[in-house]
Amino acid sequence: MQCGKCGQPAVLVLQHGNLCKKHFLNYFEDKVFKTINRYHLIGRAENLCVATSGGKDSLTVLHLTQKYLKKYKLKATLFALAIDEGIADYREKTLSDLQEFCKKNKVKLKIVSFKDEFGLELNQAFPKFKTNTNKKPCNVCGVWRRYLLNKYAKKFGAKLIITGHNLDDEAQVILMNIFKANTKLAGRLGPISGTGEQEGFIQRVKPLYFCTEKEVRLYAYLKGFKVHFAECPYSQQGYRHHIQAMLNDFENQYAGTKQGIINSFLELLPQLKQAEPTAQIKVCKRCQELANQDVCNACKLKEAIIHG
Repeated sequence: MQCGKCGQPAVLVLQHGNLCKKHFLNYFEDKVFKTINRYHLIGRAENLCVATSGGKDSLTVLHLTQKYLKKYKLKATLFALAIDEGIADYREKTLSDLQEFCKKNKVKLKIVSFKDEFGLELNQAFPKFKTNTNKKPCNVCGVWRRYLLNKYAKKFGAKLIITGHNLDDEAQVILMNIFKANTKLAGRLGPISGTGEQEGFIQRVKPLYFCTEKEVRLYAYLKGFKVHFAECPYSQQGYRHHIQAMLNDFENQYAGTKQGIINSFLELLPQLKQAEPTAQIKVCKRCQELANQDVCNACKLKEAIIHG
């Protein structure tokens, strides 16, 4: 296969033509920067927190955020924030890659852990999940990760959290909410998470929103990022894994399925945001962080897991 632009060997086949390494990298970066500009994801002078893990998505979005700031000569500063869940033989490898990347690219890195915050690593807490909560590891991990990202992004002075969610991730979440009848949550999705700014909750944005997982993986590989490509050992136990497998099967048979889900959703998003009821923000009685109930989900899970 040859690149449709220059005739060099192609590295990716797209519906509108084949691309070589050079033209794919240009295409990918241009798509990300257009997403940032179209949805006004990054301001001119903000302290930005990039949620990182050391995986392909977070290294890619960290690299491109840094490149975007330099390209447009923005005065915004950034730091990387990683959550160490304590997943044996997995997270320590991705954090090692992340530390190496941040050192090489002169990015400040902050790491916070489940162990320090909740008293247990995920591996230590896992046996208690089934006994005391009847939840799978991904359920608890997601709640605690979101809690720590917001808490420490705020603590370190961030005005924005940048995440590495890609098009595949978003298509999966859209279907998960439909299948579970969580339609009230749909208005919080999109390139900008949430229905509006709420004091105490840091806004989250997704520059990779229109990039497929395949494209992100190829970009990280061609850029030579040191990445531990293995999936989390708990991922196959989650509901999302089955949605992911189903969507991949549809995409293989009917190319463009994932993009179609995203396009249809974005057409409905303005109405969904208008229909989303304004949440009553409270202060958690246990940890004093903001919540939509008297005790936040993170504290409820901690109590259920540790105290039974």
